[in-house]
Amino acid sequence: MDFREVTVSTASGKFRQQVRVGDIELAADEPKSVGGDDAGPAPHELLLAGLGACTSMTLKMYAERKGWPLERVEVKLNATRGAAFVIERRIALQGPLDAEQRARLLEIANKCPVHKTLSGQISIESALAD
Repeated sequence: MDFREVTVSTASGKFRQQVRVGDIELAADEPKSVGGDDAGPAPHELLLAGLGACTSMTLKMYAERKGWPLERVEVKLNATRGAAFVIERRIALQGPLDAEQRARLLEIANKCPVHKTLSGQISIESALAD
């Protein structure tokens, strides 16, 4: 699968960045507590948002394909940095699902593409642009 190119460039403020994904624009920043303007999510928050969005999309798609009565998904994520970067993900499933369906959806959450990417080997190739 090919992704749209993401371009990030400096913007006004100490940390603020302009983020472009295709024709979509958003800001990234740091919270005021660390000197930013809080004009957008911090980089690690964007990472968590990507995992949460992928989790919710994957569960919705799976449940629809199975014909299960999943009405809504809410994913809450937090992270801590220490010796390891630990992500805590809490998934709320709404709808008249039985215990087996709920357990299977939790298994499927761990198979969403972003979860698999973050859990697997990642290679980042960096170079200076011409």
